[in-house]
Amino acid sequence: MNASALYDVLVIGGGASGLAAAITAARAGKSVCIVERDVACGLKLLATGNGRCNLSNESIDPQRYNHPAFVESVMGPQPEQELMGFFSSLGIMTTSEEGRLYPRSLRAESVRDALLNACDRLGITLICGANVASARKASEGWALQIDRPARALKAKKHDDRKSELRSLRKALADVPRKNEALQAHAVIIATGGNPTGIADTFRLPLTSLRPILCPVSATVFGDRAALKTLDGLRVRARLTLARNHNELWHEDGEVLFRTFGISGVAVFNLSRRIQHGDTILLDVFPDLSKDELLNMLNRRVELLGGFSPRDPRWLDGMLAPQLSRVVCTAFEQCHPGSNDVIHLVSILKHFKLLVKGTAEERSAQVTRGGVSVESISTPSLRARSVVDAPLYVCGEALDIDADCGGFNLAWAWISGIRAASSL
Repeated sequence: MNASALYDVLVIGGGASGLAAAITAARAGKSVCIVERDVACGLKLLATGNGRCNLSNESIDPQRYNHPAFVESVMGPQPEQELMGFFSSLGIMTTSEEGRLYPRSLRAESVRDALLNACDRLGITLICGANVASARKASEGWALQIDRPARALKAKKHDDRKSELRSLRKALADVPRKNEALQAHAVIIATGGNPTGIADTFRLPLTSLRPILCPVSATVFGDRAALKTLDGLRVRARLTLARNHNELWHEDGEVLFRTFGISGVAVFNLSRRIQHGDTILLDVFPDLSKDELLNMLNRRVELLGGFSPRDPRWLDGMLAPQLSRVVCTAFEQCHPGSNDVIHLVSILKHFKLLVKGTAEERSAQVTRGGVSVESISTPSLRARSVVDAPLYVCGEALDIDADCGGFNLAWAWISGIRAASSL
């Protein structure tokens, strides 16, 4: 490749949205180059869905996103069918679990391999380990300077992929680098969750960045020692997020108690909506109404004798022992001197936690924030501020995020396809 290589499309970022954009553009007959800062394209896909790659959802509801009207305008009326067509065109067979869409192989690497194979068949140029240093408008669209490794990366061979990847990244940090000029008629920004440097390069407005889809830091109402007792316990529950006595969101799922708060997929979804001082109410019997639970407890009284909060063993067979102890402590605090199981119903259906904030943010699955959606036209995803040189933004580089369940990857695929289709 010479120093003034010219492409129809240059895609900055080789993740899900960038690969979808590149493949779509190349299928339309355009010459395409991907500039990826990591040692290879598509690596983040390997960690999605616990290594199984939660491709999408069978029902892509715009209300699951932080800017639903914007998302709906971009996705169109039938995003599910469009994505199934895209996956099928790559040779990816799919299966579903509770509405979540996965590759039939249940292996994330098979998705990545299918994408890279398509890039190879279509003649897409991949420049990895590279950064965009500058960009300016030119007669042909855009003139860019990138810095990239001066030679091919060499790493020791390893038996497992993770060790090999660590070795390659170490080699990338140590390899000499060189500058190179590229030209492109159009640029698609698909940098993922931290587009700060690229947004500055192209003078695009950013909203503040913060990690989401992570555990929630919280305390059990009135019992500072409760989370230490519950640490490591998993329960099925319905979670209700409340603020100023108004219920904002409901989510069913498994809750993992930690010493700092709670975790689990349902908790991750709540983490997108919480504020300090909110209340999370856990219903640990979501399959029973209050009346049904009360009837069950009254029958238990007939079988075992009266309930006493001083004897957590009365709850054996209903709750895990550590939860029984915490529930009995809450009962005594809220209803001192009472043994009436009607109050126990209230605690079991409304176990109260006070929200402090998010936790373990370094392991968050998604970043909220990015290029402001107000600066982007829909459905094309073209930047409004740049009139005479085509510039598009897609994927997590935009201020778009969603709940767990394949919604974030669905946005990555669809937005990449849409940006490339708008060229």
